[in-house]
Amino acid sequence: MLAATIFISLFVLLLLSVPIGICLGLATMIAMIFVDGTPPMVLLARSVVTGADSFPLIAVPLFILAGDLMQHGGMSRRLVSFANALIGHIHSGLAYVNVLACVFFAAISGSSPATVAAIGSNMIPEMEKVGYSRRFSGALTASSGMIGVMIPPSIPFIIYGVTAEVSIGKLFLAGIIPGVLFAIMFMVVARMLLRKDTEVQESTTEFSKIGVWQNFRESIWALLVPGIILGGIYSGAFTPTEAGAVAVVYAAVVGIFVYGDLGIKDLPEVLAQSAKTSGTILVLVIMATAFGRLITLARIPADLSIAITSMSDNPIIILLLINLLLLVIGMFMETISSIIIMTPILLPVATALGVDPIAFGVILTVNLAIGFCTPPLGVNLFVASGISGVSIERLSKAILPFFAGMLVLLMLITYVPAISLALPSLW
Repeated sequence: MLAATIFISLFVLLLLSVPIGICLGLATMIAMIFVDGTPPMVLLARSVVTGADSFPLIAVPLFILAGDLMQHGGMSRRLVSFANALIGHIHSGLAYVNVLACVFFAAISGSSPATVAAIGSNMIPEMEKVGYSRRFSGALTASSGMIGVMIPPSIPFIIYGVTAEVSIGKLFLAGIIPGVLFAIMFMVVARMLLRKDTEVQESTTEFSKIGVWQNFRESIWALLVPGIILGGIYSGAFTPTEAGAVAVVYAAVVGIFVYGDLGIKDLPEVLAQSAKTSGTILVLVIMATAFGRLITLARIPADLSIAITSMSDNPIIILLLINLLLLVIGMFMETISSIIIMTPILLPVATALGVDPIAFGVILTVNLAIGFCTPPLGVNLFVASGISGVSIERLSKAILPFFAGMLVLLMLITYVPAISLALPSLW
């Protein structure tokens, strides 16, 4: 009865277009009020407070603010210029530049939609000038944007680390190799799609060592960000949360005093934008925490775990079923709330199969990152559509070759855990 009330309430509220954070809170309240034998309402209040009272969680608004400061401070533009100087001379070079720039920006933002917005606003118009279709450019940018939540610092990794109570530092390391593999895969798919395209210019720029050096000097302050963040974390100088504060101060100083692209008068707008994004995420987190607490008390995770394991005793099949479930969830649910809700449900199943919690964090994040690129939720598609002017429907078709590559790599990451665990094992 309790489980039915929870999920029916949630489904009805979602159909009414109620924001997901509010849906989770209301569904929890409805279950507590109308179902006999449920914990008192004070549990909801306690869950909300404990959900917000988390030191590692402070890293989320800090990295969001740092990413916004870096975007407005001219770092994204300089990273694009550096990537173009490196590989823009190659045939179909701007496609590779797009992916490489997404990798660079991912290492300073931690957000997939932010990566699409920052790089897409620079790259999509530039790619159109030299013969790339807006349809292709939008699909490539939306796909490459998913790397934003895999290359550290990653906001979903922080949320998973808090929920699963595992090392956020190790999660950051675990995402590096999968992120690089996705970047290589997107470049390969782009090359295959463009091999017979006569409209695209052979090259966008001529290679010049002087040009590379000049652009490197311009972008060095942006390129230092991942080194400062990761170096500080793994040297023990500061925690991942403190790294977020360091990133904010660094981004503000560089944007205002070094590059000069960010003025003091721009700060209120940037702070307001970051506060809006952070507030949305934190409401999701605290409401999803209460929701997760209730479904745990209702033994839904345990029952679902038994149901999944009863379908097969083959770990390969069970992991495949988990991936299918997460892919579907990623299509319909926001990433943060999905992580908080699904982690206590699926992590016990994964660990029972012998899957390392760090490796499972990568599997979970990759599945939900793919959800950024798949309708109907497909946040990356909406951002890329807004920038390119191409409809969601046309972008969804154009992204299919990249989606196929994503699925291949997802299976590889799932069944070859060494890909995720190679770097964490060294720390």
